[in-house]
Amino acid sequence: MSIFGRIKDAIFGSDAEAQETPRPSPTGNAWADAPVVEPKARPMVDIESSLDNMPGADRLNWRTSIVDLMKLIGVDSDYESRKALAGELGRVDYTGSAEDNVWLHRRVMNELGANGGQVPAEFRD
Repeated sequence: MSIFGRIKDAIFGSDAEAQETPRPSPTGNAWADAPVVEPKARPMVDIESSLDNMPGADRLNWRTSIVDLMKLIGVDSDYESRKALAGELGRVDYTGSAEDNVWLHRRVMNELGANGGQVPAEFRD
């Protein structure tokens, strides 16, 4: 599983909760009788509230630090993990600098928003 996938699952819940449910289509035709799969609707997740309610949130600066965000949700936050995450999100020249980490934090927040999360504007680009 991708690092961003683990971040998303830690906040939104695991993929098992988001599994699609088959809906039967009884038409008498074997091809048409195959189950129609419709995705379950996912409720909007308030990212700030969800993270604030995690154990240890009061001791970590997850609002601006990608390292603290990853620590809070139990994802390895070492340089190699952050570099891999940056690669997943489109940055191949990640060096681990302060600027790179700010970019990575904002990019993660943008992606969480694009995947159904309610992310405050100050956390996004």
